[in-house]
This record gives sequence, C-alpha cells and structure tokens, in this order.
Amino acid sequence: MSADRKFFLRRSRLLAKMPARICQSTDISHTIKKEKMTAYPEKVVIEEQGFRDGFQNEKLIVPTEKKTEWIHAVTDAGIRQIQMVSFVHPKLIPQMADAEELCARLEKKANVVYSALVLNARGMKRAVEAGLSHVSASLSASDTHSRKNTGTTLGEARKGFGEMVRIAKQSGLGIRGGIQCAFGCRFEGKIDRNAVFDLVREQLDFGVDEITLADTTGMADPRSVQEISERVLFLAGDRQVYLHLHDTEGKGLANAFAAIQVGIRHFETAFAGMGGCPFITGASGNISTDDLALMLEQMGIGTGISLHKLGALSRSLEKFFGKSFSGKAHRILNRDDIRIMV
Repeated sequence: MSADRKFFLRRSRLLAKMPARICQSTDISHTIKKEKMTAYPEKVVIEEQGFRDGFQNEKLIVPTEKKTEWIHAVTDAGIRQIQMVSFVHPKLIPQMADAEELCARLEKKANVVYSALVLNARGMKRAVEAGLSHVSASLSASDTHSRKNTGTTLGEARKGFGEMVRIAKQSGLGIRGGIQCAFGCRFEGKIDRNAVFDLVREQLDFGVDEITLADTTGMADPRSVQEISERVLFLAGDRQVYLHLHDTEGKGLANAFAAIQVGIRHFETAFAGMGGCPFITGASGNISTDDLALMLEQMGIGTGISLHKLGALSRSLEKFFGKSFSGKAHRILNRDDIRIMV
C-alpha cells in the first residue's frame, strides 16, 4: 500500500468515527490536527465511458464498425480501461442494441480492461454470455430516479443487486458496484448521506471488487465530494473507489481536484465531455477525459494518455455527431496559436 493511501485511510478512519452531522459541519482541518491535504499521487487511473455513457444520449446511431474503430483509437491513446456497452433493453437505449455484436467483433488487447454496465440479473447474464471479464452494476440512492431510470423502486433494486453479484462471481467476472445520485437528485434534492453509506456497506458485503460514487445529476460540490469520498474510502478499505462526475453546473474539474486531495485515484470520464443521464433533463456532460487528463498532466500527475491522440478522436466525434460537446481541451490541443503547458 502506498504512503499516500495509508495517509488517507488513517484520515478516513478518524472521520468514520465521527457522527455524520459533525463531518458535515465541522472544520475538518482542526479535527485532523492540520494534516496536509496536498499529497498528490504520481498517477491517476481514468476509465473511458464515452462509448456507453456518451453515446447513449445520441439519436444518431453509431455503426458497430465505427465503434470498434474508435475503441482501438482510445487504446492507442493510452487508455487501459474502457466501458464499451451497457446491456439494457434496446427500446430504452437504441444505441446499445448492438452490444453483443460489438463484444464479439472487437479484437481485444491483452492489457486493456473492457467492461459493460448492467442494471439487473438479465443484463448480467448477457454480459457473461458476451465473454466480458469485467462488469459494473449500480443502483440509485434516489427512489424517484430509480423508478425513472430502471422502472424499479430502490427497495426492489437492492433486492436484485445481490443476485447480480452472485452471477458475476459464479462466472468469474470482476464486478464494480456503484451508487447513482450519491451527491444529490434533481427529483428529490439532497440525499441522506447515511443512506448512501448504508448502500456502500451493503454492496461491499455482497462482495463487489470496487465501487463507484456517481454524481448522476451533476449536483456535487467540492466539499460534499471530499466529505462523502473520505467516508467511503474508509469503508472500502483496500478496494478501489471510483468517482463518476458530471459537469452540469461547471464544477466537474473542481470536484475531481477536491477528490484527489482526499485520496480518490480512479475516475470515470467521457471523451469531449459527452454523456449524461437520458432520464434527467439537464444532466448532460460527464467531465471530459481530455480536460481531466490535461489538468492532471499539468499538475505532474501521470495518466498514461496521449493528449493529442485523444484530442484528435474527440474532434472526430464532434464532426461525426455534428455538434460541440461540453469539453474544452480537445479543441485547443491541435492549435499552433495557443500554447499548452504540459
């Protein structure tokens, strides 16, 4: 375990012993005896989710062969984790109708993790049959969002989650759990943090290998990101915690920076800032892979990503879909009249 990981686990243990109301209101710097929050890592892992989270909102259907071409371009740019599909009903998300075909046709590289999102046991079985080695399974902390997103109550989703984990484990798949709307919900407003922590504990008890905190509606702020992430890092122990941020209110990179300060080392992003939840008005725009990678590289934090190669791909996506997405870095990385400090 790295030194900074030990530092943040020690810090999280102190926070975990405090009531949630204290964590939310107390100046943490006094409680932790002024321990520094500037321990930056040497490397951060970025998982590309544009092929799933980005494409699912687009009405223009991307041909399967084009998806395979772009997936290869992403790996050529240095990204080693890709969520390429979701196994959902094609009537709900037409863009994912070719999920099985894409998994079968893609020539996979040995050093790349290709995964899928599943939301129920049927989707998990499809992922197993498609030959994937990793899956992500998540549920929402908001009952209203759960009903709109999957047609199930939160209670029903919780009952079904254990079955998804069982199928994944029985089939030898690595599984990442996840909590949607972990930082708030456009339908319900604030989400009780203790309810989020209970869902995290439950998924960890089921045996997930990793877990994601998702800002599905783009309502997170740097303080809430730090406070919730610290508690979850403690609960997860040696299991990795991912952060899935949206830039709906323009706070995406600020939230990512805040998360890094408290020990988050894994992020789920989308090229060019594509994406968002198709069932929530205005929840568009994941944080851009290009933007996050550029910021990290400028901070001296490695990502292994070729910014110019990824930027070229993001620009080609905008040309294909005929629109501009919310990311910024990809538009200036190829310009001679703007100097980029990396």
